[in-house]
Amino acid sequence: MEEADTIKETKSCPVKFMLAVNDAINVIHGKWKLPIIASLLCDKTRFTEIQRNIPKITPRMLSKELKDLELNGIVKRTVYDTIPVSVEYELSDSGKSIGDFLDKMLEWGLEHRKSVLAK
Repeated sequence: MEEADTIKETKSCPVKFMLAVNDAINVIHGKWKLPIIASLLCDKTRFTEIQRNIPKITPRMLSKELKDLELNGIVKRTVYDTIPVSVEYELSDSGKSIGDFLDKMLEWGLEHRKSVLAK
């Protein structure tokens, strides 16, 4: 109930509402962040697998975006002491919760496409 009260309280205050929305946008903004998160929703993944899942992303851009997502607590990076060194990426608990948001975006996108194409 406390979470619902917080959301209701936030929605009733334009300043708090915009602050929360801006916080979310700052973490996921850009062309590549949501595709990277979507690529990591299933399981731990290595860099090259993420790159294969996202057409046209350059290694440099993927590296930059993964570092940014790690700094924002969305992605966890695990380095294994192997030869050569292995690195795996996975979503943090906060990152996993973005999956619900992506589901809603998917629903909205499908409905929006239907309504636009129906015109």
